[in-house]
Amino acid sequence: MKALINKLNLPDYVVDILEGSPHIVFPKSKEELVNLSFGDTTGDIFNVTYETEGHGMVTEATVTRCKNGVAVNYPDDYMRRRDPDCLLVADDNDTDKPKYDDVYSENFDGLRNETFEWLKRQNLIVLPFKAGGDEYGYDALLIAPANAGFFACGLADLQGFLNIDKLSPKFSPKAIIFLAPPFRHTHFGGKQMVIHNRLEKVHELFSYNLYPGPSAKKGIYGVLLNIGENEGWVTVHASTVKVVTPYDNEIVIMHEGASGGGKSEMLESIHKQLDGRIVLAENTQTGEKTYIKMDENCALYPITDDMAICHPDMQNDSKKLVVKDAEAGWFLRLDHVTGYGTSPQHEKIFTQPEEPIVFLNIDAVPGSTCLVWEHIKDSDGKPCPNPRAILPRRLVPDVIDEPVEIDVRSFGVRTPACTRENPSYGILGMFHILPPALAWVWRLVAPRGHNNPSITASTGLVSEGVGSYWPFATGKMVEQANLLLQQVTANSNTRYILIPNQHIGVYKVGFMPQWIAREYIARRGSAKFKQEHLVETRCSLLGYSLDSIKVDGQYVRKAFLYPERQGEMGVEAYDKGAAMLNDFFKKELEKFNTPELDPLGAKIIELVLSDAKVQDYVDLIPMKY
Repeated sequence: MKALINKLNLPDYVVDILEGSPHIVFPKSKEELVNLSFGDTTGDIFNVTYETEGHGMVTEATVTRCKNGVAVNYPDDYMRRRDPDCLLVADDNDTDKPKYDDVYSENFDGLRNETFEWLKRQNLIVLPFKAGGDEYGYDALLIAPANAGFFACGLADLQGFLNIDKLSPKFSPKAIIFLAPPFRHTHFGGKQMVIHNRLEKVHELFSYNLYPGPSAKKGIYGVLLNIGENEGWVTVHASTVKVVTPYDNEIVIMHEGASGGGKSEMLESIHKQLDGRIVLAENTQTGEKTYIKMDENCALYPITDDMAICHPDMQNDSKKLVVKDAEAGWFLRLDHVTGYGTSPQHEKIFTQPEEPIVFLNIDAVPGSTCLVWEHIKDSDGKPCPNPRAILPRRLVPDVIDEPVEIDVRSFGVRTPACTRENPSYGILGMFHILPPALAWVWRLVAPRGHNNPSITASTGLVSEGVGSYWPFATGKMVEQANLLLQQVTANSNTRYILIPNQHIGVYKVGFMPQWIAREYIARRGSAKFKQEHLVETRCSLLGYSLDSIKVDGQYVRKAFLYPERQGEMGVEAYDKGAAMLNDFFKKELEKFNTPELDPLGAKIIELVLSDAKVQDYVDLIPMKY
């Protein structure tokens, strides 16, 4: 065992933890990780429990063995989605995030040592992995209690684990996750908590809960953001897809946005009725549906689902951003899959997978096939809005592994309905063309948007934070703003669009706008938008609308391009919604107006604060559309 520990090249204090443990498992295969999810037994149900001082024995999760994988459910509704305020920073490096010392009025060293002592008393799983991918990623390690095997299994699929027998002699972890679930009860009042301690040689990540979203997923994202902030690059919060038209025209679209902003959906085929028709929209007042038909759809080749690494070693002379997937697996939200046939591509993969899948928040019966449309019910009797499955990239059909150049960067926003009676910011049309300066502004403000299903609370218009990845970052907002602006100015041949989802005015549209935009943009290919076809929107933050959109021989109604023309909305309600957006943007942008902000960024923000026209943004950074 000591020889295996020595292969990890760990600091002495971490070696001390491992040598103090009664028993350590170094998983060497996916099969072994699945068995560890059940406490290394042959049983079909395993309760993950911990003795907690003052709370007795607490069941954190129940794991069910199904024909197609491992189904994990949490007794506590709160644990079924990510708490957006769970991140604290424990070190003295620069940060805009809440610090442990300030929140709890004590130094973190005491809890850190207590966590280490607790881990020493546990049987442990030790899992080496790569943060950011094999080629451009960084060595990392998970140290977890042995009964949290499902967590290790999920992390292995998300990040790509390394077999210790085949580990490079140069392996040296830049990040270590210490998993200690019962501490959320004994120290944090039941709250999820993830604490980052950015030491000189190791980024320590303390996960005090068993929902993998804030740690195995977004915690590692935070590690990559920290490394990038120190080295001058960004891992963007985005899905990426190569779209090939029926006429073999190719284009690569990268879709960014807050959780729930449509990243995973950008990789999905357009949803159709059994008769082949597409429900473009449904009037929320009358129930009337608008249909279109599309005989031939574009082929989709997925590249990234949520995290796209933009390492400087990938960039080239194309003046287009070059990205690669930063993950080995995808944490797919399946709330929109509500019945058989809703998403045939996913249903086929998950119902009869080539290897066991880790499911979360999906109802399960031992020995049965876990069905992704049977979401576990919360305590109020409603289906959990955050059912998930961890899909290894190796199971994704037609996935692209190489770095790609981005032709179009889109940004997704969840929008509520907007009517005369209830004006809102749901004033976006089918999609908008953004000048680069405005595209940067949207990434700074990153509205979390309407009815976000992925997190514990989301009401009203709230910012997800710079890049839409700020909830996972540990450094300075202005540094991330500068890095994103450098991306925009350095990649002048990448174009920008803005896409709503859920509603366009009075109409319920789901994710249809981005599927329509994808088909339309791909069919246009490299053809530029002529200036006479670009119409400045009434709300300048939305850039340009197109005077018309024709897809597969059918025009999209003007009411979807210019929502103010909808009889149920009108110009007055539109302008009230525009005022909401303008006020929100001005409030959120003030925090970036610091001496550290790039001077060009300061000029762009001044345009927003002065209610500038769209052309003013173009004058600062020209657009090639």
